[in-house]
Amino acid sequence: MNKKLQGSMLIALSIGLLAGCTDNPAISEIATNEGKTDQKSPDNELLIYTVNPPYFSKEENFDKQIGQFLKKKFPDMTIKHVHWDKGREYKDMIAAGTIPDLIFDNTRMNVQRYIFDNDLQYDIGDLIKKYNFDVTKLNPALVAQMKNLTPEGKLFGLPYNNNDFVLFYNKDIFDKFGVDYPKDGMTYDEIYELAKKLTRVDGEITYKGFSQNPGHYMNYNQLSLSPLSLTENKASLNTPEWKTVVDNLRRFYDIPANQFDTVETFASKGNIAMAVATVDHLVTYHEQNKNLNFDIVSVPSFSQAPNTRYQPNVYSMYITKQSTKKDMAFQAMAAILSEEHQVDLAKEGVLVPMESQAVQEAFGQNLPQMRGKNIKAIYNGKTAMPPAARANGLLWYDVPMQNVFAPLIFKESKDSVTALRMIEEQSTKGIETLKASKAEVDKAAAK
Repeated sequence: MNKKLQGSMLIALSIGLLAGCTDNPAISEIATNEGKTDQKSPDNELLIYTVNPPYFSKEENFDKQIGQFLKKKFPDMTIKHVHWDKGREYKDMIAAGTIPDLIFDNTRMNVQRYIFDNDLQYDIGDLIKKYNFDVTKLNPALVAQMKNLTPEGKLFGLPYNNNDFVLFYNKDIFDKFGVDYPKDGMTYDEIYELAKKLTRVDGEITYKGFSQNPGHYMNYNQLSLSPLSLTENKASLNTPEWKTVVDNLRRFYDIPANQFDTVETFASKGNIAMAVATVDHLVTYHEQNKNLNFDIVSVPSFSQAPNTRYQPNVYSMYITKQSTKKDMAFQAMAAILSEEHQVDLAKEGVLVPMESQAVQEAFGQNLPQMRGKNIKAIYNGKTAMPPAARANGLLWYDVPMQNVFAPLIFKESKDSVTALRMIEEQSTKGIETLKASKAEVDKAAAK
């Protein structure tokens, strides 16, 4: 067994694993039938482990988007599905000897610290060639997100969907104050001018011109900046480029009466004129307030990067190194990424990596909440490219970008440079602690 994987198994909480999983028939059955990593599952059985999207925690959602399609496409294939939960985390799956064949997870957040650190990654380059899969039909920024996991640009997975952002606006507020609606392709400067006009106190109601989640704005910034150094084990935030990003957003919250409020109140309170939120809020906002008179346009962009969406917020599919069914797993991935299935998923409101005309025209067709909305705004412009790959051997660390604004700017009134410097210093210390901890684990595993 690979020493790195063995080390991960040694530190996993294997005691009590099966008892903690008895409420999940899928993993209980797998653990009972296989028990050890050297026992094989049936040749036609594909074990799919989903961590993200989170809605796959409901089996009916997984079955609707993935299970039914694969069963129809490959009638001889048996699908086993396990979703992440307490007792079904990566460490639990590894300790039980149930290494999945195919994993669905968040590329930016989890791949480095769970798939790579557990030595589960597998370069699918040869499978792409073998099955003549055309990667160019997918959104290039989403593919780059995967290639940039290593400096060599190897592909360890393919994208499943991208939880992208748009600008929502409340038509009634615009009408009330006689302001023209926003349009696709506007810059932050133009949206800022609208926000100033729409932020005002009218009787007992404070109307806010603009709201946006600062953490999302920073993490998926349109200037393709990385919060981590590309060459060293440290954070990298105290730069003129990052100051530009911070200053761009904080001016909105410097408008009198436009203090930050979560974008989740856009529908419930009805006092926010414009809010940047993920596309799935087209359904969420409608369900929260069916009388809300709203529509969407593309997210505002920087003048130096016009018509640029946010960086990928992508969930992807990964074949594990330990799988004995890599060909079967890749054929399943390729089928999911066929235009046939991409169109079907798009009809259900899934932002798929293929952006063909057929996919764009199909988006949201099966969802009555999206009828009459400016759906083309979702596809306006191009997705910002992710940061370049970091050097080999560097640790991934989840820099708390949201803390630049809250609490440092919103509560403590720090200037932009100071806020960025403080988070950089805190994160670099966190990386040093993580490095020391990893060294101890590697030392223990080598014994």
